[in-house]
Amino acid sequence: MQRITIDPITRLEGHGKIEIFLDPEGEVAETYFQIPELRGFERFCVGRPVEEMPILTNRICGVCPEAHHMAAAKAADAVYHVDPPPAAKKLRELLYSAFYVTDHATHFYALGGPDFIMGPNAPVAERNILGVIHKVGLEIGGKVIQARKCGHAVVEMIGGRKVHPCTAIPGGLTKGITEEQRQEIEQMGRWAIDFAQFSLKLFDDIVLKNSDYLDMILDDAFTHRTYYMGMVDEFNHVNFYDGQISIVAPDGERIGKYVPREYPDWIAERVEPWTYLKFPYLKKIGWKGLVDGKDSGVYCATPLSRLNAADGMATPLAQEEYERFYVTFLQGESDQYTTTWQGKVVHHHLATHWARLIELLYAAERWVQLATDPEITSDKFRAIPTEKPTEGVGIVEAPRGTLTHHYWTDERGILTRVNLIVGTTNNYARMSMSIKKAAQKLIHGGTIVTEGLLNQIEMAFRAYDPCFGCATHSLPGQMPLEVSIRDANGTVVECLSQYVK
Repeated sequence: MQRITIDPITRLEGHGKIEIFLDPEGEVAETYFQIPELRGFERFCVGRPVEEMPILTNRICGVCPEAHHMAAAKAADAVYHVDPPPAAKKLRELLYSAFYVTDHATHFYALGGPDFIMGPNAPVAERNILGVIHKVGLEIGGKVIQARKCGHAVVEMIGGRKVHPCTAIPGGLTKGITEEQRQEIEQMGRWAIDFAQFSLKLFDDIVLKNSDYLDMILDDAFTHRTYYMGMVDEFNHVNFYDGQISIVAPDGERIGKYVPREYPDWIAERVEPWTYLKFPYLKKIGWKGLVDGKDSGVYCATPLSRLNAADGMATPLAQEEYERFYVTFLQGESDQYTTTWQGKVVHHHLATHWARLIELLYAAERWVQLATDPEITSDKFRAIPTEKPTEGVGIVEAPRGTLTHHYWTDERGILTRVNLIVGTTNNYARMSMSIKKAAQKLIHGGTIVTEGLLNQIEMAFRAYDPCFGCATHSLPGQMPLEVSIRDANGTVVECLSQYVK
């Protein structure tokens, strides 16, 4: 069998490689999306006091430490059976909304955007953030830098540090904000709304008005029909920080919602020997392998998933864009979408880039809503835990998917067990399927495999905004390892392996 290797895969967080195997006729027989790194946080956090988890787990990742900080804090709240005061919850969500603006801006402009702004077949040296700035202008590059600067400023004011925040503890926060800080946060949030609207207009001009790109988004090579997951508030609107997890079927039917402590009733995890990532799936449906359809327990947890799993957005400008999104993709399918958004589903996963920008606008609007809440400067930002620690689950929506922290402790609050299901792990099955489907569509007998073609296969997973530093937690007990020995000319002279099937 002929093998095509994409190693390393680019414009993501962490490390990974794609192996494509061709049959004798040159058709794609199988693909493997392998993640070779192991972090092990679930093991070395055991034996630590649970109140340290918001500080320890945010070191998992320098891209989304805020997500782990918040999920850990919420899990610690649950362990101690303590409910933070309203001001603490609002401050946490305010920090989290500002973080979302920085994270989504980074993916659109630096990670996913170059494929559209520069073109999927552009030279590698140009298909990056520097090429984007050169093409669209220094002024736009300055806006991106300003967006990140504003977001990190808010994270520092509330979280104590620009990276790896340290103020969330069981029962709330270690500090609040002053009125002067509130005014500054509000001003930056209003600028962020303008930036989000500008980014949506840019996407409209560069992608939606380009028939080639729109055809690519709608192509079956980048389409899957699976279940979708996302956090919603009491009105079934998208929320990143607090709510229930909504799950909808490929046909749009909502099959249920669950609160954090109920996640083991819904989610199971499968381990394969060729990768360190686990494969979560819907326990109520069952594992049928890497296949689409309502009978398969494969699900997706991305910005697109959150929109599919909800009935709308909780802020007015984002809701307008949400409706335009579904009208664009579902026009002619059903008249119900003119009066209600229940049951609507978009399956084109490259549309995730647009969904991400809708969330960027929502995050900026929510930032301002919270910054103008009269309670946000309250000095009641912590409730002291008084109950014996036991077990707790905390869930937030990380930018790249639903993030679950589950802690077990003894009576002293010392961790005896830890389980983390991070955003990227939720999507591992879907990403593997996306890579195979794109490869099968693009590679056939006689196809000249160019770098641009391989980049289009990478685009299949890049839309998920994966972070493998967060995601690698499987430890099957035997370390799969493959070593290729090459001579001075780069020719493979010997391959050594252990526990690789």
